[in-house]
Amino acid sequence: MVFSSLEFLFFYLPAVLLIYFLIPTKFLAARNLALLVVSLLFYGWSEPSYIWIMFLSIAVDYTCGRLVGKYGQVAPKKAKAALVASIVINISILAFFKYADFIIENLSLIPMFSGIKPLGLTLPVGISFYTFQTMSYTLDVYLGEAKVQKNIATFGSYVTMFPQLIAGPIVRYRDVDDALRERSHTLQNAADGIKRFLCGLAKKVLLANTAGAFYESFAQGVNDTPSVLGSWMGVIFFAFQIYFDFSGYSDMAIGLGRIMGFKFPENFNYPYISKSITDFWRRWHITLSTWFREYVYIPLGGNRKGKGRTFLNLLIVWFLTGLWHGASWNFVLWGLYFAVILIIEKAFLGGLLDKLPGFISHIYAIALILFGWFIFIWCDLETPGEYLSAMFGGQLVSPTAIYDLMRGILFLCILIIASTKLPYKMYCKLKDNAIFATIWCTVLPLVLLLCVAYLVDSSYNPFLYFRF
Repeated sequence: MVFSSLEFLFFYLPAVLLIYFLIPTKFLAARNLALLVVSLLFYGWSEPSYIWIMFLSIAVDYTCGRLVGKYGQVAPKKAKAALVASIVINISILAFFKYADFIIENLSLIPMFSGIKPLGLTLPVGISFYTFQTMSYTLDVYLGEAKVQKNIATFGSYVTMFPQLIAGPIVRYRDVDDALRERSHTLQNAADGIKRFLCGLAKKVLLANTAGAFYESFAQGVNDTPSVLGSWMGVIFFAFQIYFDFSGYSDMAIGLGRIMGFKFPENFNYPYISKSITDFWRRWHITLSTWFREYVYIPLGGNRKGKGRTFLNLLIVWFLTGLWHGASWNFVLWGLYFAVILIIEKAFLGGLLDKLPGFISHIYAIALILFGWFIFIWCDLETPGEYLSAMFGGQLVSPTAIYDLMRGILFLCILIIASTKLPYKMYCKLKDNAIFATIWCTVLPLVLLLCVAYLVDSSYNPFLYFRF
């Protein structure tokens, strides 16, 4: 089940909110238990055969967290052993389901292993997200950043929390530790949450889905009549598709969390206005970057042990970041591609970019980001080599590319504007105006109606990050 589906909007969500708010606020443990149950139902809707992984994750990390809390002060070695057990078990589950076939397929290229056959495992939806999330509990308790959670149902509600269960944001335990024990529910929070959810729904349904349709049209056009214009426009539309798709889903998750009294961390901060790749990765998928920084980069030594060690740490982190996104060499290459650029910027280019006019550094960043997205979609293209050739040579334009561009030029302008701070600045400037407030209250239901009409009329509703 996805947020941008009619069954979620009109059946699951109303029923969940009714159950949740019928439980009095003073019975917070009961609310957490209800949240655990409905979240398991949410996950089991599409992945009933893998729901046991949820129970295993809850049992493992709850137990390891209790052991870390028990031995942290009196027997540090035992606490560390519990932490290691948590990490090993979680990573082993993730590696088995996500990377076993990838490893087997690569080993089978070696003659002595040629007889090995892939297992044909189905990837559990959102396993990369919730594995990182549940591991953060034991890590945070070990680091003294969070208290031990003694109520297993409350801990389970954190692991399985449906708003961000399958696609983030990746919520570290320390982010919601206090809210799991005590949280307030106000009409203002609910209203803010509803607005955030509807804005995210519009991003996903109206912007991302339409951008995806244009991307597929351009990609098909490149297969038929390759051209520089068509290939780059395809990548541009994909860049907008994945941004509005993922940030829209994050907005919906943050909005749902706000309705239920949680404040999830922001996951995007207008990444396409960046003026360097360093800046881009401070703005894109913020919770993933934060997770790797806190739990991998800093423990490796961060930038505290000289430039050489810093660059090695960056390579390790970005190799893992690429691999986290998918069991395919193009994702590994994608991660290392950004690692090299970040190292170059950190070594000497960063100061030069700061001195350049803003529009030049912005063009520099966007060009590198777009080529990064080409690497990202390499495996999804019918003929990636021909697509790459079309991007950097050969026919400049084609009739198909011109036709698709004319069809999409107005929508492309909307995407560009929507990816900047301009709409939010206008909203902040006008929100206290009584006339605008009245119009806004009318617009939001119309947005919902328009999204529903799109979902009823169209079968095209992919969600790109489900495969991760």
